[in-house]
Amino acid sequence: MKNMSKLKHQVKSSRYYIFWGAATIAVMAGQIYVGNGYRGMSESVKDLTEMIEIQIELEEIRTRNGYVY
Repeated sequence: MKNMSKLKHQVKSSRYYIFWGAATIAVMAGQIYVGNGYRGMSESVKDLTEMIEIQIELEEIRTRNGYVY
């Protein structure tokens, strides 16, 4: 009877580690996915702000009769 009890404990142990290993991998995959999305979004915002800066500079040049001071 003692061997059966020890065997059940070991099976429970392996399932425990499999569950938490899978949960850890799932969380890490989600973090990587969100991180990649954030990086892409920040690059888009950076490009947009650069385009707005260029437009503002062009408008300033046009209002000064084409002269750059």
